[in-house]
Amino acid sequence: MNKEILRLAIPNIISNISVPLLSTVDTALMGRMSALHLGAVGIGAMIFNFIYWNFAFLRMGTTGMTAQAFGKQNKEQIVNTLGRAILVVLLLAIAILLLQKPLGEAGFVLMNVTADQRHLVETYFYIRIWAAPATLGLYAIMGWFFGMQNAIYPLVLTIFINIVNIVLSFLFVYQFKMDVDGVAWSTVIAQYAGCLLGFVLLFYKYKAYHKFMERKAILEWKMLKQFLVINRDIFIRTICLTLAFAIFYSRSAEAGATLLAVNVILLQFLNWMSYGVDGFAFAAESLVGKYAGAKDTSRLRKAVNLSFFWGMGLAVGFSLLYGLGGNMLLHIFTDKQDVIDAAITFLPWMILLPLVGTPCYIWDGIFIGLTASREMRNTMLLSFVLYLVALYIGETTWINHGLWVALLVFLAARGIFMWIIYRNRSLL
Repeated sequence: MNKEILRLAIPNIISNISVPLLSTVDTALMGRMSALHLGAVGIGAMIFNFIYWNFAFLRMGTTGMTAQAFGKQNKEQIVNTLGRAILVVLLLAIAILLLQKPLGEAGFVLMNVTADQRHLVETYFYIRIWAAPATLGLYAIMGWFFGMQNAIYPLVLTIFINIVNIVLSFLFVYQFKMDVDGVAWSTVIAQYAGCLLGFVLLFYKYKAYHKFMERKAILEWKMLKQFLVINRDIFIRTICLTLAFAIFYSRSAEAGATLLAVNVILLQFLNWMSYGVDGFAFAAESLVGKYAGAKDTSRLRKAVNLSFFWGMGLAVGFSLLYGLGGNMLLHIFTDKQDVIDAAITFLPWMILLPLVGTPCYIWDGIFIGLTASREMRNTMLLSFVLYLVALYIGETTWINHGLWVALLVFLAARGIFMWIIYRNRSLL
């Protein structure tokens, strides 16, 4: 079981770590221009997180349902799950592109974009929005690969996308003297290149499954409804998650350019941790889904326990890294001494984040594998309410420290609530 977990988790960890590497490069490039550029890219990226994270159900729901079909060895259900995901991707991508203007304006208002930031944020947003079809398509393709117990292809795709993106970012910013528009265009080009490669890998490796795909089966209302209901609950859950971080960014923006820059950088610490730990969460999705589909409860529980063992071990490593090397890491993100001096005060929260936050990431993977979307939704709603209460109390008492306390409360509550539900064994 340990070998099986590591076979899935290690490629996921490498793949996931490369994702914040991209945002790290973008942050570093803009951080050497000005705090205004750094804040603008941070806000613009958060607006897209708000849009795209809400559609992360395309990956999660696809993984859970595909993994369970894989456990049952039902080839028709396996391939038609992908067909339903692609159908939903096309409809959502068209809607996003048609509604880009109101989406952008709503994002600028919600994120408290100031007059001096407005032009930079608008430039970034209205370029990067054209990556929507490719971005959503990659969610569905990668989710399907994970469900098929294949962690190598998502690794190949993620590394390829990020290499293309990083190379183009440096080329556009340093060679062609672009700023936020260069960072945005590099993301668009890289997403389409990755999506194209995803379809090539799909047709190359799984061509034997193509004969089982049927339009009638994809559009069968009973199965399509099940797919939509599971994804609806994950969608509601993810809206709460993105709202929590959107509020965090919004409050940071209100605190001024320096504190906004500080929190943009420190959230990169959270990104590194979450994407790393998610390697074991993704492994849990695949294995728990497979054993749930095969109705092998004993191995399912063993997969849960060992996923936590490995995930918390990695969390301890991140805490040590941030505790011993946090100051050095700050210099990677910016050379502005006032921003570095302000950020040092908040480094103790970075030590706590991996230990407090890791359980909820692992539980997410377990619940996705079990397709327990309703329970994920309910625990997230409760945690979000606690987050708002903690935010209100914390901001009035500790200002920016209060933001980080509220975030820790939010992460801890999610893990505790899901643990309580799992202990009741009602999901098994």
